Order: sequence, then structure tokens, then C-alpha cells
Amino acid sequence: MAGSPTARRRRLSIELKKLREKSTLTCAQVGQALDWSGSKVNRMETGSGRVQPSDIDALCRFYATSDELREFLKSLAREAKTRGWWQVHGAGVPEWFNIYIGLEQDASALRQYQCELLPGLMQTTAYARELHTTGAHLSPEDIDRAVRVRLERQEMLTRPDAPDAWFVVNEGAVRNVIGDRALMREQLERVLDSAALPNVTLQVLPFDSGTYPVTGSFTMLGFPAPEDPDLVYRDGITDAVYLEGEHHVREYTKAFDGLRAAALSPQRSAQLIKSVVKEYAK
Repeated sequence: MAGSPTARRRRLSIELKKLREKSTLTCAQVGQALDWSGSKVNRMETGSGRVQPSDIDALCRFYATSDELREFLKSLAREAKTRGWWQVHGAGVPEWFNIYIGLEQDASALRQYQCELLPGLMQTTAYARELHTTGAHLSPEDIDRAVRVRLERQEMLTRPDAPDAWFVVNEGAVRNVIGDRALMREQLERVLDSAALPNVTLQVLPFDSGTYPVTGSFTMLGFPAPEDPDLVYRDGITDAVYLEGEHHVREYTKAFDGLRAAALSPQRSAQLIKSVVKEYAK
């Protein structure tokens, strides 16, 4: 079973939708049979509403499921109500990003392209603080919380069940000076240390790589259970988009493969980053 509350909620939604589709009924028809609104059934299947164990009982009786499946779904509903470690930091972590962190914690594979900034999972305290100070209207306390969450997220790369993580970073993110040259030197050294982890691959997309069909940063998450489909995540200033359809995942996979092919090899990427570190040391 998936570990974080977010992943449990997602798994529950997937299972409920599968049961309804197997029955060949619409949300409205299920709702009418149970004296609910069709929108309530839809919210359950999209993860946008709380699902009570009593709701699971009613649905399982209606769908005539096994006792084992009913208890499994009820356990998902109960555990989806718990709070993740990152949710105690208040406004330091916006609600739309809470969802991503919960999914990230359970991912077995991570593919990320960064066009302007270095990956959050590789950022130093100083780099992350500079970004939050200049890029968001947060109080000093909320900036502290946001930075703390970012640093705690990085532990996933070194845990025993760490995901297979592959990063492609635009050369502009490597050369763009955040803060000052001393800060960037420390940051790039951290990137090199992270890239040396056995489960991490880092490539730099050089300025002279030509054109490629990508207009912004994105992350693809894969999960260990086959019942949990891959998804694509893209964020903005005030919200985020989660894409789960097979078409979306397939197209972003092709785009990421194209970026990997155009990027420098991991070895040459490390050499480029080391050359920039030497420049900043002067």
C-alpha cells in the first residue's frame, strides 16, 4: 500500500472509479441509487472530497464487493485523513504543493526537467532561502518553514528505498547567479554531490543543443504499484497542474527522452559544472 496520505487518497480514488466503471453506471446513477448527489460520487473518484468509512460501506454493498476489498478501501479512507510531516508547516507550503510532496514521497521513479532553476531536491539552504525571499510574498517565519520543508524533502534521495531520479537541467540554471558567486559555488558543489549518488543521474542541456519541444519545467513521477499510474506535474506561481492520462504521460516521456538525448552525458555535465565552480572561485 502507498505510504503517504496523499498517495492513499489517490489510490482510493482510482479503486472507486474502477468499481463504478466495472458496473457500467454513471456517477449520477450511483448517486441516485444511494440517495447521494452525482457530484459527491465524482468528488470521491477525483480525490477532491473526504471519503468516510461509512461511504465505503455503502458503495461496497452497492457494488457487491468482497469483504477483503471493502476493508482495504476503508483502511485507505481512514489513513488518507492523517497528516503528512510536511503539512505542519502552514503557509510555508501552499495547499497545491502539499499534494505534490505527498506523491513525491511515494514515487519509485522521478524524471525532472528544470529550465531556469536547479532542482529543489539538490538545493542548499542559502539557495532555497534566496528563492523564497525574492520570489514570494511570505513572512520570515513562513520562509523558514518553506526552506525547512525543501531540505527535509531531500532526504528521499538517500533513504534505503530511494527513487531512481533523473534530472535534466538547462545550462542557464547552472550559470544563473542566485544570490552571489560564493552562494552559487556552494550550490553547484551540492549539485555535484547529489549527482554522485548511485540512484541519481544528472545531465546538463547546453546552450548549443538546438531546439527541443519543451516550453517549461516539469516532473514525471512513477510509482511501485501497477495500480498507481504515472503522472506529470507542472507548477506555476499560484497553482499546479497534474496530468495523469496515458496520452499526457506518453507525450511527456517522449519529450524527456528528447531532452536526455540532446543533453551532455552525465560525465560531461559534471565537467561543465566543475568548470563553472572554478569560475566562481576566482
